[in-house]
Amino acid sequence: MSFFLNGIHVPHRKHTVDQSAVRMPIPKTITLPMSMHIGAPARPIVKVGDLVKVGTPVAEAVGAVSSPIFSSVSGKVTKISDVLLAGGQSVPAVTIESDGEMTVDASICPPVVDSREDLIEAIRMSGVVGLGGAGFPTYVKFNVEPSRIEELIINGAECEPYITSDSLTMTERADDMEYALQTMKKHFGIRKIIIGIEKNKKKAIASMQMLAKRIDGFSVSVLPEVYPQGGEKVLVYHTTKKVIPAGKLPIDVGCVVCNCTTLAAIGTYLKTGMPLVEKCITVDGAAVRTPQNVIVPIGTSLAEVFAFCGGFITEPEKVLYGGPMMGITVPDLNAPVLKNTNAILALTAKEAKLPKTTACIRCGSCTNTCPFGLAPASILLAYKKKDTERLEKLSVETCMECGCCSFVCPANRPLVQTNKLAKALLKETRAKETSKNG
Repeated sequence: MSFFLNGIHVPHRKHTVDQSAVRMPIPKTITLPMSMHIGAPARPIVKVGDLVKVGTPVAEAVGAVSSPIFSSVSGKVTKISDVLLAGGQSVPAVTIESDGEMTVDASICPPVVDSREDLIEAIRMSGVVGLGGAGFPTYVKFNVEPSRIEELIINGAECEPYITSDSLTMTERADDMEYALQTMKKHFGIRKIIIGIEKNKKKAIASMQMLAKRIDGFSVSVLPEVYPQGGEKVLVYHTTKKVIPAGKLPIDVGCVVCNCTTLAAIGTYLKTGMPLVEKCITVDGAAVRTPQNVIVPIGTSLAEVFAFCGGFITEPEKVLYGGPMMGITVPDLNAPVLKNTNAILALTAKEAKLPKTTACIRCGSCTNTCPFGLAPASILLAYKKKDTERLEKLSVETCMECGCCSFVCPANRPLVQTNKLAKALLKETRAKETSKNG
């Protein structure tokens, strides 16, 4: 399966990699959307006028795949109303006005973990989701028969341009990662742990190699600097040589994949009982006056974060959650920092300007660089014809939306955007068929 060796070399632009994280002042208000994770939105359990503290539960998980939400400040609930997320969906959100005190909830204490079931419940109650950007509730990944887990793969690749917050986790929060890993080894019976890190992150590699000396069965896999090295299927292949079939999950080949910052957040909860209430995020882009890594209460508006970083040198043309390859444009600067926000980028008109699109020259570059060997040019044609049968045959749902195809296309075709639309078309078509037949 040599196509897993495909990929591209993107500009690193890791401007903040040598800077320690700084903690921003307490925000005036926070807004906590009920959907900061994959799965069912959480349900508010507070009402307007309620007083909350840092770590107070404000929303409960609903269903098998969901995650609770906690206040990141102390203060008063002032509003519960719908907000527009970057993905276009409208969801309820809890707004809290800070009292400036950051008083910790009296109930905060380390969980008692004496069994596998205790640990899964602790991870669930921590509110931790995939913090590398995916947002999948972490406890669900580990809620499997322990004998199925042959390897725990830690994602430390951080292959997107600009972003360095995971690198800081590996250099500054190794102790939190260790606490989580030792607890997982004890209760999940995990014997083999591999962390994959791109070779340009020398400080992170050195830190994790020191950690490996303290944990039996832990090894560091130094990976080529090839995007999208951090893609789940790509990472599993490059660290274990296992191929995850289309439509399958890492656990189907004996692997669980967990982001390094996700592990650190679990470690913090196990040690202190403080759930996920803050994130270290990279703030960068040519429009930002002082790029840096910032520790931010979840729910803080992007406007306040950018203001803390000196504001803008020039008005940004585009602001993104995440990196330039897979990031999503935010609706406005009132948008909050979410659980799975690892970076916010403010790009100038020069950085954000899209080149003119021209006719496809059938060069095959998109297929040659796709990690899964897909044919984006053919997918584009099938999508224009609304040929869902052809889209299925082209395996468009395998696309992980990494953007390699668009990056290398000499005609500047919007290939990854079309792949997203094609996947949505298939989903919509199936839903209509189910409704018709049901």
